[in-house]
Amino acid sequence: MKLLVYGAGVCGSLFAARMHEAGHDVSLLARGERLTALRRHGVRLAEEDGPAVKRVPVPVVEHPDGGYDLITVFVRTHQVDAVLESLAGVRGDVLFLLNWAAGPETLGAVLGQERVLLGFPATGGTMDGDVVRYRKSNSITRRVATPVGEPDGRATPRLERIVETFRTAGINAKAEPRMDAWLRTHAAFEVPLGQAVHAAGGPLVLADDPDAVRAMLHLIRQNLAAMETPPVPHAFAALRALPQGLLVTVLRRFLKSPTAVHSGLNDLSPATAAELERLAEQLRAPAGAR
Repeated sequence: MKLLVYGAGVCGSLFAARMHEAGHDVSLLARGERLTALRRHGVRLAEEDGPAVKRVPVPVVEHPDGGYDLITVFVRTHQVDAVLESLAGVRGDVLFLLNWAAGPETLGAVLGQERVLLGFPATGGTMDGDVVRYRKSNSITRRVATPVGEPDGRATPRLERIVETFRTAGINAKAEPRMDAWLRTHAAFEVPLGQAVHAAGGPLVLADDPDAVRAMLHLIRQNLAAMETPPVPHAFAALRALPQGLLVTVLRRFLKSPTAVHSGLNDLSPATAAELERLAEQLRAPAGAR
């Protein structure tokens, strides 16, 4: 498979390295200092606190070139507009593996509806200089599968081919027939969580403020209630049904867990705030405007 990985952060770098090692013709698109580091050292990977750094010589490019069998996009929500503009004239199906609550129509309006697929990366980690540090239990091959789906929910040959290609490369992936609802459900939860963590100054600080956690839960419940479709996965319905006291206890415990502390929740950068605000705007938009 000739593959362009658009975005060289944690998720894009992990994905590109795995696909390159599986023998695919992969190019990793990067800009600025990240491009310079990748050209000099390749993708550098390390477990969270491990001393060993693995180098994967993934080819890197600054601009898309010609056409691809598949373009995978790993960028922040507020960066998508610029990506759409740069991919409009590039041949190939485009799989958006990112936070997105505006529906596939806005993506297809620029690229062509027939080119768009949706998904979300089941990966995580942090950047340590030019080294991608990931938790072994949170790596790209972990038990939680990367969901991928057609905008209309069909089980198409190209979707089956993509899922099988990812699995063959050691990436745990699955076809999700309700991918748009999955992304909106995730945003309904992530926006209040991320903004509350950002306001508090980190997940551990938020965990020590029960009132702030209750306020966050209230916003999550409002978002889920405003959805036009049932939440996906269905387990998120429990956030509306279970007693508030129980959920506050569970959420505080989660915020103190290694999963939260060593995840993107600890990224308090302006870029994170901008992404959360764009997602919040998408959630507030009327159905016809998405």
